[in-house]
Amino acid sequence: MYLNKAFVIGNLTRDPEMRAMPSGGQVTSFSVATNRVWKDKSGAKQEAADFHNVVVFGKQAETVSQYLKKGSNVLVEGRMQTRSWETDGKKNYKMEIIADRVQFGPRPAGAGAGSYTPKTNGAEQTAGGDNKKADKMDTIDYPTEEINPEDIPF
Repeated sequence: MYLNKAFVIGNLTRDPEMRAMPSGGQVTSFSVATNRVWKDKSGAKQEAADFHNVVVFGKQAETVSQYLKKGSNVLVEGRMQTRSWETDGKKNYKMEIIADRVQFGPRPAGAGAGSYTPKTNGAEQTAGGDNKKADKMDTIDYPTEEINPEDIPF
């Protein structure tokens, strides 16, 4: 039995880049930074960062491009894939995570319920400067009160 599964939790190192494929579908790519901390033989604390290239397709690509930005916390679940291409006779390789699922992490401190504004490319701006599309978007109002575990029916 073989298994190709990747789980990565980290922060975006740059804003997601969305492109259109020739088939008309959307693809978004971004990079996630993770770190690890350990003690070496002498007991000194060591830290290292790793950077993971992530590719997302379809509707999820649009959502990621709209709501995530550099520094956003994210959990990515997917599979590892190596891509290769030639440049000037030299073979290049790139390891990527092809995301099956992208889950947004907690919002930054100070971002209360309903205070999040999605990124726009400015195309929705009218001559008066108001953003009519953003005004019509439904926003999620997250509850601000604490949830008591005893109130959960299961």
